[in-house]
Order: sequence, then structure tokens, then C-alpha cells
Amino acid sequence: MSSQNQAFLEANQTINIKVNEPLSHYTFTKTGGPADVLALPSSVAEVQQLVTTAHQFELPITIIGNASNLIVRDAGIAGLVIILTAMNQITVDQHVIVAQAGAEIIQTAEAAYQASLTGLEFAAGIPGSVGGAVFMNAGAYEGEISDVLTSAEVLTPDNQVITMTAAELEFSYRHSLIQENGSIVLAARFDLPNGVAPSIREKMDELNAKRAAKQPLEYPSCGSVFKRPKGYYVGPLIQEAGLQGYQIGGAQVSQKHAGFIVNIDGATATDYLTLIAHIQAVIWEQFEVRLEPEVRIIGRTV
Repeated sequence: MSSQNQAFLEANQTINIKVNEPLSHYTFTKTGGPADVLALPSSVAEVQQLVTTAHQFELPITIIGNASNLIVRDAGIAGLVIILTAMNQITVDQHVIVAQAGAEIIQTAEAAYQASLTGLEFAAGIPGSVGGAVFMNAGAYEGEISDVLTSAEVLTPDNQVITMTAAELEFSYRHSLIQENGSIVLAARFDLPNGVAPSIREKMDELNAKRAAKQPLEYPSCGSVFKRPKGYYVGPLIQEAGLQGYQIGGAQVSQKHAGFIVNIDGATATDYLTLIAHIQAVIWEQFEVRLEPEVRIIGRTV
């Protein structure tokens, strides 16, 4: 361990920290190299402390949510990785739900149902965290986080906690300002209208049944790999190109839904990335359509 990392650990002894921790233990693909230092804070104060000391010791910071729509390269991640899943409180007050960044968006949708609040049904099967959902404006079945989010509590690069409205977050398709401004999502607020609990449950069950029928939930994956190009659907494009079932190493274009890449036999992140590049090249060659990854790809390149 470097003296820099050792000093960082000594300055954060009260926080749950692991050294040289394999991120394959956390990613939904079950791939990814180690984090030099992995921290799992349980409060905003601990996040602020980690950010302060990381800056002091000149450690780069990477934030990870539920690691469901993420590929970590096999060489791992330098510096400090913060996973926020221990910050997972969800509170409901009349028509307002406030969920911490590490809470699962599925559990947030469930809390809305329990309170007979409607609007989050589309998120009932999205496996990501609330923070990750805000970061990428997650969506499914014609719904997006930007449709229901009122505001988010964020930690700015200068370590100040502020509230940003949905308008200030500049949402667009699979995008928010958080992807560019270096802030960390700490919590999200949803103001939802009253609904009828049985109807809410019926809609959630309907969407989850569709998801189970169409998506390869039986295998590790990073979810939907590519953004939808204008005028096309990704799965049919990949099918038409003859790539469904195509495999590199242990990574395979899903036989169930060609928009997914599944880990069927000890895949590495490199297998995933090589397969993604191959798909992009074939789709461009055959259709002159550029496929842009929806999955977040992070980590050392060498």
C-alpha cells in the first residue's frame, strides 16, 4: 500500500473502508478489477469527510451507485471509490418521498405503492440506486426519473451540500448535469399524486412481468447496453445484423434480448468491452447507425 493511501486510511478510521477490493463483488456483470481504496459511507458527514481527505491526499474520486448499469475495466480504479449503498433511507411524508442516493429505485417505487402514490410504477423493476437513476436519468416503459423528480440534494465539488431542482439538473435522455459538474447525488425528492393502491400494484406487476419475459434476468448483465438511436430500436438492429448469441470470451449477446450482453461463463470486463466494440462496428458497417453506450464504462485503461 502506498504511503498516500495509508495516510488516507488513518485519517478515516471510523468509516467502512476496504483496500484493493475487487469491484466484481459489487457490479451486476460480476466483472471488474480492484479499487485502490473502497469506502462505504453511511452518512452525508462521512461522504464530506472522505471528499475532504481525498483532496488533501490528492486521491481521485469515483462514485458508484448500485453498479447495475456499469462496467469497471479489469485494471480496476485508481484512488478512492465511494459506494453509497449504505445510505439507503427512504421516508414518506404525505405525498413526498425522499430517498437517499444508495436506496434502490425498486424499493422507492415500492414505498410509493405502500403510500398509494402514483408515478414511479415504471421504476418498479429498474435495479439501480436512486443516485444512479438521477445521474443518468434512468427510465423504462416510457417513464423517466425526470418525469417525477422534484429536486435532489447534492454535494458540490467544493464539498457544499445544496439542493438542485429538476430544471437545474438539465435532464435529457439518459443524461443529467451531474455527469458533467462533478457533484455527488446524496438524496432525491419525489412529489407524487395520490393513486389507487390496487391499480398501482397492477401496473407494477404488469411491467415486471414484461421485463421478466423479455429480459435475461437469469444471467449477470449491465442492463441495456446501448442508448436507443433516433428512429431505431437496438435489439432488432442487432438481431438483423446476425449478432444475437454472438460471444466473445464469457460475454454473449443475449439470446433473449439482443440489447443485453450477459455473463454466461466467467466473462471479464475486457470480454464485454471487446464485444461492445464489435457490435458497434458491425452495426455501423451494415446500417450506418452509431450505437452509443448507455452503460457507464470506468476504470484504468492499462
